[in-house]
Amino acid sequence: MIISVASGKGGTGKTFFTGCLAVAVKNKVLVDCDVDAANLHLLLHPEIKESYEFIGGKLAQIDKTKCIECGLCRENCKFNAIGEDFQVDELSCEGCTICSYICPQEAIILRDRVSGQYFISETKYGTLIHARLGIAQENSGKLVTKLRKIAKETAEITGCQYIIIDGPPGVGCPVMASMTGVDLVVAVTEPTLSGMHDLGRVIELAKHFKIPLKVIINKFDLNPQMSENIEEELNKFEIELAGRIPFSEEILYSVKKGFPFLEFSQGKLSKEIESLIQNIFS
Repeated sequence: MIISVASGKGGTGKTFFTGCLAVAVKNKVLVDCDVDAANLHLLLHPEIKESYEFIGGKLAQIDKTKCIECGLCRENCKFNAIGEDFQVDELSCEGCTICSYICPQEAIILRDRVSGQYFISETKYGTLIHARLGIAQENSGKLVTKLRKIAKETAEITGCQYIIIDGPPGVGCPVMASMTGVDLVVAVTEPTLSGMHDLGRVIELAKHFKIPLKVIINKFDLNPQMSENIEEELNKFEIELAGRIPFSEEILYSVKKGFPFLEFSQGKLSKEIESLIQNIFS
């Protein structure tokens, strides 16, 4: 069973709740698909076992021994990545390959662009598949797909029953890559106008992919009226509210200390969150 924890916006408590799942759910593989700003490792403290380079695309390079400076590449580059000195600006080059097709001297070399790294790690909570995309690098959706493939293979080899995905915020390409083909989406939202608006986008995305969706309202007591409004909207769409989590200084403290909340605290709120998790799987 593949479960993706999603949020329409950042800061709702998605990774905090994934950390709770890491403690509560046994026999699972964990995946941090928020490759642009991964932070699940801050709670789980993984020991990296394997590390690989992620090839996100191509980068053009001009062979000066063949180039006759005819200018065709500069004229046809839509990203203005080729300077007057016929040097390629790596930050501007999108790897579209058009320059290599039109060069009469075959002076354009396309080399692999290393866009980041991905890791297979072990934690006290199970295997964690995670990554770090380079600054200003693209193809995060492609990297998310790679992580999910590794997680599936790992689960099959180790006999794990669950794959828990800490998804990226929003509804862009990496979110779609993390959500496609999962068995359940758990959306964590907050009682704000932006939280309600962006939850609507996650609902639309789950509907599009025909994936069951359950919702958690985090910090619900900070704005009870907005929480009620969110519940009313969920009722309209016949979407299950899995539970509500109150604002808690103890949760903030556990995050600052770098521990999953269910391991950090054994108090009343921990028991409530454990019951909420049971509701998700029921």
